[in-house]
Amino acid sequence: MTVRSLISILTQQEDINFLLTNRVPRAALTRFMGWFSKIEQPLVRDLSIACWRLFSDLDLSEARKTHFRSLHDCFTRELKPGLRPSDPDPTVVVSPCDAIIGAFGRIADTELFQVKGAPYSLLDLLGDPALVEAHRNGRFITLRLTSSMYHRFHAPGDLRIEQVDFISGDTWNVNPIALKRIEKLFCKNERAVIRAHLATGEALTLVPVAAILVASIRLHFIDRLLNADTVGPVSFPCDVGVRKGDELGWFEHGSTIIVLAPENFEFCDNVAGSARIRAGEPLLRKPA
Repeated sequence: MTVRSLISILTQQEDINFLLTNRVPRAALTRFMGWFSKIEQPLVRDLSIACWRLFSDLDLSEARKTHFRSLHDCFTRELKPGLRPSDPDPTVVVSPCDAIIGAFGRIADTELFQVKGAPYSLLDLLGDPALVEAHRNGRFITLRLTSSMYHRFHAPGDLRIEQVDFISGDTWNVNPIALKRIEKLFCKNERAVIRAHLATGEALTLVPVAAILVASIRLHFIDRLLNADTVGPVSFPCDVGVRKGDELGWFEHGSTIIVLAPENFEFCDNVAGSARIRAGEPLLRKPA
């Protein structure tokens, strides 16, 4: 039995997985990882990436460059040009990131769910009653980025971004095991609420949610790194136009993006629970 096989077996045991990834000093470990990952010492970098490969299915064949300054540089890697083309159909909202599809469906009035039988409210997630009204009875989809995935995320459509609200919080793991055990987990973790409208006028909101080891979110259109040093809630007004597929920013590891879309949008045929999706692939469609 290989070391990777043994690790896989242990982490698939729910109690062990939850203990190892949650019953630890999450904030301190996340701060440490933020510091450690930026060390640009070749031995530290090489051992860190080798360890990462041991624990995951990390594949760097799509990376734009083959040499990385640090573990952080590898986490936030760009891809070779042209590898994530966006669906050109103007009626389609595409996935903003590479991800595994989690919970998705219709928002029941203002209630959605993180896993079956585990509801949470739009108000708890977003913190703004006016934005809640914009998504009442709308559609939601949860996109989970694993640690080995491409960590940058992109505009899911032609958008006008109007404001970013950063909400301080915890750094629980966001894997399926934690989602089953921690009530309203997404509403407890640090997160950014990116308010936008599609070119056709409908409200579309992206909520990148931080997690253990991941509590840093970089957005290109605000001059601020959002992390544990940002005391929220705090709002950053902006007026930025982006085209479908434009890069919006990145996580400094892997985490989750919740997409909130209008009521009249429908999920595309490729959307299914636990399916893998890539940035630029169809996610939702506005009926003709």
